Amino acid sequence: MRGRLIFPFLAELIRLNTEAMATQGPGYDDDFKEPALLDADGDGAGEPYRREHPPIRVPCQVEPETLEALRMTTAGNTPQSRLDLVFHFSDLERLGLVDAQTGEALVRSSDRLGGLFDTEGSLVWAVRTPPGLYVTEARPAGFGLFRRRPRRNLLIVSFSDRPAAR
Repeated sequence: MRGRLIFPFLAELIRLNTEAMATQGPGYDDDFKEPALLDADGDGAGEPYRREHPPIRVPCQVEPETLEALRMTTAGNTPQSRLDLVFHFSDLERLGLVDAQTGEALVRSSDRLGGLFDTEGSLVWAVRTPPGLYVTEARPAGFGLFRRRPRRNLLIVSFSDRPAAR
């Protein structure tokens, strides 16, 4: 028994397409896990170069947590908003968002949240981009209640607004 989400919403995830970025444009920075910067307008300052997969709506449970506006983190980000979403691995598997060989979720750092929808598909909250909300952490939690054949149960994903470094 793997359980289920209690009060589901639909999260519109827009995953970063690192494969396309590696073959087109300046690429993807594997060290910092973010798109490389490209000076597209000739002003001498680099703008993030993003290539994204089409949006996909995934059932989730919302767990908001507001942080202090100017709280500094060790990475130098100053997030003004934070949102935690809980996804069920059975939904991720059904939508092809789990690697078949490793069992690892394909929701990764720098993926973007487009908005939240109710289960009927009506818009509840659109995320304004920029600044946007980006995945900063995605961690599995729990292995369900079936002890003879345990399987991954939940994925907790943290989103924060984080402007691109310059």
